[in-house]
Amino acid sequence: MRNLVAVVVFLFAVPYSEAAPVILASGLKNPESVCYGVGGKLYVTEIGERNTAGDGRVCVINDGKAMPFATGLDDPRGICFNRPQGALYVADNTRIVRVDKAGKVTIAVPPDRFPIAPGRLNDIAIHESTQTLIVSDSGKGAVFCIALKGGKVDLLADGTTVAGLKSPNGVIFDGVSFALVVDSATGKLHRINLEDRSSETIAEGLVGADGLAWDHHGRLFISQNRAGKLMGIPRPGEKPILVAEGLPSSADCCLAATGSSLMVPDMKSGAIMEVSSRIPGWEVDTTPLAVTTEPAFPKLAWTGWDDGSESGRANPLRPILLTHAGDGSNRNFVAVQQGTIHAFDNSDDATKTKVFLDITKKVRYLDRQNEEGLLGLAFHPKYKQNGEFFVFYTDVTAKGRNIISRFRVKKDNPDEADPASEEILLRIEKPYWNHDGGTIVFGPDGMLYITHGDGGLGNDPHGNGQNLKTMLGKVLRIDVDRKSDGKPYSIPADNPFAKSRDALPEIYAYGIRNIWRMAFDKPTGRLWAGDVGQNIYEEINIIQPGANYGWSIRESLHPFGKNGVGPRKDLREPIWEYHHDLGKSITGGFVYRGKQVPVLQGKYLYADYVSQKIWTLTYDDAKGRVTGNQPITNPNVAVMSFGEDQNGEAYIMGVSPNGRGIHRIISAKP
Repeated sequence: MRNLVAVVVFLFAVPYSEAAPVILASGLKNPESVCYGVGGKLYVTEIGERNTAGDGRVCVINDGKAMPFATGLDDPRGICFNRPQGALYVADNTRIVRVDKAGKVTIAVPPDRFPIAPGRLNDIAIHESTQTLIVSDSGKGAVFCIALKGGKVDLLADGTTVAGLKSPNGVIFDGVSFALVVDSATGKLHRINLEDRSSETIAEGLVGADGLAWDHHGRLFISQNRAGKLMGIPRPGEKPILVAEGLPSSADCCLAATGSSLMVPDMKSGAIMEVSSRIPGWEVDTTPLAVTTEPAFPKLAWTGWDDGSESGRANPLRPILLTHAGDGSNRNFVAVQQGTIHAFDNSDDATKTKVFLDITKKVRYLDRQNEEGLLGLAFHPKYKQNGEFFVFYTDVTAKGRNIISRFRVKKDNPDEADPASEEILLRIEKPYWNHDGGTIVFGPDGMLYITHGDGGLGNDPHGNGQNLKTMLGKVLRIDVDRKSDGKPYSIPADNPFAKSRDALPEIYAYGIRNIWRMAFDKPTGRLWAGDVGQNIYEEINIIQPGANYGWSIRESLHPFGKNGVGPRKDLREPIWEYHHDLGKSITGGFVYRGKQVPVLQGKYLYADYVSQKIWTLTYDDAKGRVTGNQPITNPNVAVMSFGEDQNGEAYIMGVSPNGRGIHRIISAKP
């Protein structure tokens, strides 16, 4: 075995990405496909002698050794893992077999269930939420779609529905409603709509292509068997780029558990390799940042808040945002989702907050509907002179309505606002309780920017994202210093739809699902936003006037729903996405411009509420792309929001049963 490993290493040339492959296991006979399965272990199909029944098997890699897991197969090729079932599905020549967690093999789809007799089933992929398989048949030049619930098998594509399709090999889902199929004979990569079977060619020059794999950030990888190459497409619409070469016979690949490399079986050498997924010219620094967090304001008590000790019912504090008034007073203002705004000195010696505004009787908030409440707070740029600030809240008197209002501070008390001063600027009606958005922020131009989600539920059932006649699913821009047309505000003359008869003039950008926090970066003037995804992806956008961000025909970098589309010139793609394997609800932050944490300078902070992970994003102006996505130490806080004090220092906020829900971001000790 040692001699074989030595030969294998000698055969592999250093790939274009300058990171030599690592041999994980060897001694296999025609290994074809790999995936992660039960216990997070790597599983591989081994064909054995071609066209010989019964000598194929599935092996599991343990400590660098390939151990038999399921035997008695024919010519097993593609393999995928169905996590809800805890079972593997394998394309075994003319049938689909299921392998349970004990290695027991059963026939899931026999040959006679296919609409045409299978020739040589090859690659296979699963969409877990819909329990749907797609499988290629290189022998018959066809692709099949299989519903595991009910077992129905449909012909998805052949040479008549996809012109020129000859030898389909690698398959993978692109979102929920689309599949990607690469033709080994023609070298074309096709996207196919699972609903109406329409297709388009999205890449070429991939002759001999074998496998397809996504990473966690929308980069697609293609292994080329005969060419011995690994190619990468960094973003939709980009041409394939050489990632690695000199691989004798690379077959179906999968993303490594680390997310930073690919697992590639090599059929000729009988080895499983780990190959870097770095795409030349599109490198992204993922080195953990020397940053951590610590509890902030440890002595602070929240005036008027009952943690449950008096009422006998738990009442966690929900600090939804932290900001400042820009008046030089060095006070922090924290909005609590149930309807209060607290003010306190920006000092760890602060012992008690002052209730700046209490509108709890006006605000609708329920724990079971926790996307409603007091969601936004923004101080006027001239607050020091005019005492005006603005809030976004859910109206308790209406079934579905959000309100944006102006309030004023009391003239004789800078620590207390006048609740009677409320002037309602906007009422936005919404059909459901979720997807309220709620961020309001002043831009460097002095205009007020407002974001509202698509109206809720799921799948954007009313099509609000693409509807320019509604404020739902939009970023809005209004002038609060002037009134016109009977409104308590005016429309800026340079709003992108200010003169349009077919769109609301308040709209600044659209195609939004549910932006959860947006913020301006003062030096650049950019408006950053984290838009919460639905099925698979979370995204980060830089909001620009008149831009369409795709929802609900796109989810991040992928088509969404049966009417989904690929990249188009009239749609603005996100600058970054991450898969739900990493997290399921983005919390947008801001670009750090403080002084206490130099390593954070110019980086965008963001987090995931579900996985409780925090990252910093670096955007390179010259390259026009993200060049860094670096994690920071996680304080085990489900980050509801980020905050910024008068000095530009950064805070994170999470739900807290004891009132200690605010953490400060600091430099890590050496």
